[in-house]
Amino acid sequence: MNAFTRLPDLALRTYGGSVVAASDESFAEREALIRPGPAEFRPHTFGAKGQVYDGWETRRRREAGHDWAIVRLGMPGVVRGVVVDTAWFRGNYPPYASVEACAAEGHPAPEELDGWVEIVPKSPLGGDAAHEFAVTDPRRFTHVRLNIFPDGGVARLRVHGRVVPDPAFLRGLTVDLAALENGGLVTACSDEFYSSPDNVLAPGLARDQAEGWETARRRDGGNDWLVVALAGPGRIAVAEIDTTNLKFNAPGWASLMGADTGQAPLDDGRALPPEDDAGRAPLPDAAAWFPLLPKTRLQPDTRHRFRLDDDRRVTHVRLDIFPDGGLARLRLPGTLLL
Repeated sequence: MNAFTRLPDLALRTYGGSVVAASDESFAEREALIRPGPAEFRPHTFGAKGQVYDGWETRRRREAGHDWAIVRLGMPGVVRGVVVDTAWFRGNYPPYASVEACAAEGHPAPEELDGWVEIVPKSPLGGDAAHEFAVTDPRRFTHVRLNIFPDGGVARLRVHGRVVPDPAFLRGLTVDLAALENGGLVTACSDEFYSSPDNVLAPGLARDQAEGWETARRRDGGNDWLVVALAGPGRIAVAEIDTTNLKFNAPGWASLMGADTGQAPLDDGRALPPEDDAGRAPLPDAAAWFPLLPKTRLQPDTRHRFRLDDDRRVTHVRLDIFPDGGLARLRLPGTLLL
């Protein structure tokens, strides 16, 4: 598994992604490409169009050309890698695929998109397999186009990368500095046994425990924690620690610390802070941390909100939970320093 697969899926439907157009979807709908979770399959389940597939499937082409689907990224950013998954497509998968990307301002219709550049060249595919392709283009994109040659079925398209916010839009607003959609990212975590820590920064409300972060039960006397690189340097006004859906496995207590690494503000060029090969920013030195919220008792299945009367500049936050358990969301409303 490539390191880029640990980064958020910028195209995910639950993150606001949408398959806005496709050349054909005769056998299976295009929207399945960006559904959360792995593709499912029930053999010998036939509908009016044949075997039912949890994916996108086009008709058999009898003329020159190829099929394609355009995805508007729910969270625009720099793409680090793409996964083209042909799960369950064994005799009807496309033998080749490529991926293009473009950047568009505003809310264009599919036919108004232009400036496409190739980020994954035409590459061979196999059936019933996840194909991972690293991407090196450093530009920010808003849309991707999956091309399949000549036709066939693809179960899922994953577009992993770093969210890059538009500073011009965020300037002067109170925003969630930790939100994935604004460029926040979990850069370190003590444990992710049950679910990914990035879930606590996801858009919207968690519908169940699986859409939050949950650790294993600790037996060593320690505590669990995670570190969030904020969307950019800012001042945090409120900390929201949400244990919704965690009725018998919420932490007993939580605390927050902040750090300022000296990171430059995001500019109108939408530059990213330094990062490693997986897109993870380096951690602050231990001496850089200062308290934002002391160890505070939490309740199960509760949205906790704490006002933080601290004007210090913050680039990273460390959340400690005691001793273990799960959270639905972490929200840190504040102001970006641009």
